[in-house]
Order: sequence, then C-alpha cells, then structure tokens
Amino acid sequence: VLNTSYFKHCFMHRIPPTFILFFLLLLSFAELLQAQSTTERVDKFKQLQEIWPTPNVYRTASGAPGHAYWQQQADYVIEVSLNDEKQRIDGEETVTYHNNSPDVLTYLWLQLDQNVRAQGSDKSLISTQSISGGKMSFRDISRLHNDFEGGYNIEAVTDTEGSELAYTINKTMMRIDLPQSLKPGEQVSFSIKWWYNIQDRMQMGGRSGYEYFAEDDNYLYTIAQFFPRMCVYNEVEGWQHKQFLGRGEFAVPFGDYDVKITVPEDHVVAATGELQNTDEVLSAKERERLDKAKKEFKTPVIIITQGEAVARETKRARQTKTWHFKAENVRDFAFASSRKFIWDAMGVKMGDRTVMAMSFYPKEGNPLWEQYSTKAAAHTLNTYSKYTFEYPYPVAISVHAKSIGMEYPMICFNFGRPEKDGTYSKRTKYGMIGVIIHEIGHNYFPMIVNTDERQWAWMDEGLNSYLEYVTEQEWEKGFPSRRGPAHKIVDYMKGSKTGMMAIMNNPESIPQLGNNAYGKPATALNILRETVMGRDLFDHAFKTFAQRWQFKHPSPADFFRTMEDASGMDLDWFWNGWFYTTDHVEISLDEVNWYQINIKDPVFEERAERAELERAPRYISDIRNEEGDKSQVEQDKSLKDFYSTYDPISKTILDDRDYMKYLKSLSEEEKSYLNKNLHYYELKLSNNGGLVMPVILQFHFTDGSNELIRIPAEIWCKNHEKISKVFFFEKEVDRIQLDPFLETADVDVSNNVWPEQQMPSSFELFKKRSRSKENEMQRDQRAKGMK
Repeated sequence: VLNTSYFKHCFMHRIPPTFILFFLLLLSFAELLQAQSTTERVDKFKQLQEIWPTPNVYRTASGAPGHAYWQQQADYVIEVSLNDEKQRIDGEETVTYHNNSPDVLTYLWLQLDQNVRAQGSDKSLISTQSISGGKMSFRDISRLHNDFEGGYNIEAVTDTEGSELAYTINKTMMRIDLPQSLKPGEQVSFSIKWWYNIQDRMQMGGRSGYEYFAEDDNYLYTIAQFFPRMCVYNEVEGWQHKQFLGRGEFAVPFGDYDVKITVPEDHVVAATGELQNTDEVLSAKERERLDKAKKEFKTPVIIITQGEAVARETKRARQTKTWHFKAENVRDFAFASSRKFIWDAMGVKMGDRTVMAMSFYPKEGNPLWEQYSTKAAAHTLNTYSKYTFEYPYPVAISVHAKSIGMEYPMICFNFGRPEKDGTYSKRTKYGMIGVIIHEIGHNYFPMIVNTDERQWAWMDEGLNSYLEYVTEQEWEKGFPSRRGPAHKIVDYMKGSKTGMMAIMNNPESIPQLGNNAYGKPATALNILRETVMGRDLFDHAFKTFAQRWQFKHPSPADFFRTMEDASGMDLDWFWNGWFYTTDHVEISLDEVNWYQINIKDPVFEERAERAELERAPRYISDIRNEEGDKSQVEQDKSLKDFYSTYDPISKTILDDRDYMKYLKSLSEEEKSYLNKNLHYYELKLSNNGGLVMPVILQFHFTDGSNELIRIPAEIWCKNHEKISKVFFFEKEVDRIQLDPFLETADVDVSNNVWPEQQMPSSFELFKKRSRSKENEMQRDQRAKGMK
C-alpha cells in the first residue's frame, strides 16, 4: 500500500521525475490489481487442498491415521475427598506420562480448569456487562460482586522420591520443568497435592459444582475437572495449551485411572469406570439388586429405592466411606455424590458383553427419571453403536442435575425436573430425553473419537447433535427434535451476517455457539445423508470415520477427507459452503416457459395461431371502436381490396408443399420427435443466498401424477448465480415445486413454486390476558376434576 505522503516527500526533496513516474506506475498497477480482486469470480467448487494440512506419515490424504501415527498416554492414580460441610475438594494424584512421540520433551503442560473461577481470572476479566435502560438483575449484580474464592490451591508438586519439581502456573495452565529430558519411548511419574472450593452451580453456573436443597438441607455434587490434567501433545501443533475461558471445552489424552473417592458414609457415588469395592460400600440387598440388573435387558432394576433415598436425606453420617473406581483407556474422569440418590440400572447387550446403563437421581427427578432415563441411555448405546462402533466401556451413567447438560467418559449430568406435584410439560419430557441422548452420545464424540474441543467445538457437538437427531427419531417417530432437520436452521441461516461466523472458528469467538457448533453442522450432516450422498453412502462413510479414529485424535481435515474417501464423492464444495462461509441457501424459481415443438404442419399452425389470437388480451379502444359506429370502409364497399379480405393465418396449397418438402429433409429419428407431442419447460433459477446446493424439483401434472427430479449441486459449476435448464414430458405440467420436502434449508420458500401461489394468512381477535403457568398435565387434571 502506497502512502501519498511519500510523494509529497519526493517533491519536497527534489527526487528525480523518473523515480516519481515509476512509483506512479506502480500505484496504478496496484490499483488495477485491487480492482481485479474485488471483481474476481469466486469458485465455489474450488478444491480445499490448499487449506487442509498436507498429508504425511501421521495423517494420510484419505483421512485415515498414517503408518507412523502416535499419541501420548497419561495414567492417573488419584485419591480425593469431598468435604460436605465446607463444600471443598482435597486431592492427591500421581501421573505417569508416556512419551510415545519421536520428540524429546523438557517440560510438561497440565490444565488447571478450576482456575477459571479464581478471583481475577481471564474469564471474569473478559466477561462483559451492561446496565440496560437503567436496569440490572439481582443475579447479574450478584455475579458482579462475587467474592467466591475459587481456583486450585497447589500445595506440592514432587517426583516419585518426594523431591520438589519446578513448576510455573500460567492462569489455567501449569508447566512442570523436568529435571531430565524425557526421551522418546520413556515415561515419567510425578505427584501433585491440591484443594479447591466447590462453587454453587445454581448461582455461579459452570459444568460442575453443587446444588443445594433447602427443603431437606442436602447437597447434590456433580464433580468434574477436579484434578490437574495433562494437555494433549501431538504432531499437529505440539502442546495444546490454549487457555480455558469457559466455552471451549477440552483436549485431553487417553490413559488409565485408579481413583479413590472419600465421601460421607451415607453418600452414594456414581463415577467414570467400574466400582472395585462393592462389598465395602454397598449393602447386601443393594449388591443383590445390582446383580439382578446385570441380567435384566428390558426394564431397569431399582438398586436404591426412592423410599430408601428419602430415609438417607433425614440422617447425617459422621463417618466417611471410600469408593474405589478403575477405568481403562479414558480421556477424563468425573463423579457425582449425594445422599439423595435413587439408583436404577439395566443391562445392554454389546456382542458377547453386557454394558450397564444406570441412572442416579433425587426424588425431585421423579416420576420422569425412573420412567425414562435408563431406557433412554440404553437406547442411545444401541443406536450410536449401530452407526459408529460397539460401545467399548462397561457402564454408561445418567445423573440428574438441574439446569445442566454435561458429559464425561461413562458419566453425564442431565437436566429435566418435573413440577413438585409430579406433573411435567411436554417440553420438559422431551427436553430431558433429548439431553440424555445427547450427553450419553458424547461417549462416542469426543470421549472415544477424541477431538480437540478447545478449538473445534463442532467436531464433538455437531457430530453428536447429528446422531442425537437420528437416535431421537428412532426413539419415537415425530420426536420434537431441536436440531437436525433442515428447516430448523432456517431462522439462523437467514439472519444478519454481522452476528454470524463460519463453523470453522474457535468457540470462544463465535457469537451464537448453539446454532454454530450444534445446529448448523448437525443440519449439514443430515442434508449430506438425505440429499447429497444418500443414506447408504453417508452411513458407510460416517462409520468409517468413527472406526478409523476410535481412541485417537482426529482433526477436521481427517473427517472431511474420510467422508470423501469412503463415499467416492468430491464434497469440497459442500465443506466450503457449509463450514467455511456464512452463505445461506436461497434458490429461487424465477421463470418457467412452456414450449411445444413447431412441427410446421400448416393445419396445426393455423389452429395454434387462431387459439393464441383468441386467448390474447384486446386493447380497450379496439373493443369500444368495434361496438361503435361503422367505419368508412364498412359503409363504402368500393374501398375494399385484396387486403380487406386477406386472412394471413389461413393455410394455402403452397404451405402444404413447403411442409412436404420439409418432411423429406428429415431423418427418421428427427421425424420421431415431431410425432411425440412432448411438452418442453424451460426453467430459470437463481442462487440468491450464495450457498450452492442440489436442485430438487417436483413436477405435478394435470392428470394428478407427479415426478421428482434431483439435480446435483454441480449444475452451478459454470455459473454460481443463475442457471437455465429444459425438461420435457409427455404430460402437461400443472405445477412445479422447488425443494418440495424442505431438505436444503432454503430460507425463502415463497419463490419455490410455479405458478406463484397466494395463500391467505389468518389473524386473530384477542384480549390481553395473563398466560397460564399450567403445564398440559396440570390442565388436563384440572379439567377432569371439574367433571
């Protein structure tokens, strides 16, 4: 970029004119390039190889792991205690880190997620507030004045001999400097001792924390990110130690966990992994019920009944009890603890194994949770396994926690609380089932297909939301799914681009994370399955990706490449439009012209011309003049000549001769077209939204039949904005509809029909009245009580 002040400098210091001329020419050339760049045609079908990472021995061009693929491993031995009086976690851990990379490491990076709640954290500093119209809610001002002492208190970092290790804490990250370099193939062990205060999740928010029940003076703890965890180190970017700001979730390596959790003696604990000491923490009756549940595959068995849970609520044990869990090849560990827990379980057959689907919930979750939670969890395992891989872990647990949906390996925390009278709305019921499916489904993405959530939220949320939709519809036909169907994303896609970003962006920067990371990619995948690829090709490719990257760390390019590789389809245009831009779908059917072949038969030509003349509108003056006084020629017959009686439409013997001469010039194939009496329709369409998509047209004929034609998106290759295409039929078309099944997320369907149809809109007469707070069940019960 050239600054005009430079030329002033040239004149003031008497720079030779030749140099000035040279720079003026350079400036003109630069302006020309800029002008060209603003008018350059964007190729919406360009290949994405220049954007995607270059294939190598670690990640292949097909999207599969390469022959030299490697990943690190971190094993944990953890002892943690929950203080129910102070709402505090105390813990010690020993980490054994395996360096499977070809690199020499001189330090290690760990995540300190709890520091996001420390006073003066980046999360609190970058959060914005406003006093809108002079008003601010008590909750907002409470958060503003929050003096909660959160964050880790690191008491010791030592080696296996107890010697202190040098470490540096950088906000939500901690670097441990190794006394000796860790070479490829070696492992190192170190220990950390820490404690932190558990936050009130209902007041402060967060993925974990506690909920307090004032009615019975009890707590329900959902505990996660409770220990310092290793960061991912890989060949893509080295250490993934992007700061935790709250939105971007986690990037963690796989490992084995041996965890002991000490809680009040009357607490019940649910956790990642398998319980090792059932004889010590469960009663004989509970163990008997649990054994029975392992053989029950249709109806959950109650391990701890509601009556037993209510009895626990009224007591306070002074002693503690330690629950021991082990988990192999998981990327994280979480647990829940409360004396309020009801517990039910049932078996799910996975090949020759039995996986236990379980639910833990307080009485406040019933009757919904006892009826639906475990069955929804079991259904999720069966459905996800069908489309990806057989669920490899021994358990899958759903824990009830108000106002939260969050996932960890083998355990998740889910909302869905009925009213105190036991009734619930339709929204509560289906919302609860949907969130259970979603969070149990996260066991597959990202707990097993271990994506980098900190950078690519869509890779776990989007892929999972797509499978959630499929699973919901297999749970109940017509399930009111929030995301997945193309028409559900229309309102977002047609919104202002100023409040929108492409999917391929970091979750901390995205204005509408739900639509961007969940809804849009889920919709895109469903469109790929139903419209672009077809179910068979898509399902094979999706399963191939899941199985290729099971227990590994895929990148976005690995997904894109695998879907193309396993389906045999070039989908770069699709990834580009849906994932790399904010374009939307808005294809309009602008014009339809109806034609028939002119066979040049004078008889048919005369008939057609006369019919057209009869249909043609007449000028108002001609009509009124004809009805008025006689013209001069009508009054004086001597004024008539040849042209007064000449009929230009009427055929002559010369016309017949010309027609026969024309027929003799045609081949037999060419003559066949004249005898078919076909109808030809020229359709002109525009791509107003910028996002190229297949063109789906349904032609309705006058005899009541119809024909569906699907045209691939490549029809837009030569012209991304306007296309014209001709169709022919033996029958006359009565109506044409573009995207008749709402499968492309077209934001304006009003221009999708020919001929244009006007539908009346209704309006309602009303009086202002307060909205009823009753749910449907309460209203029904009240109506029955009035009979």
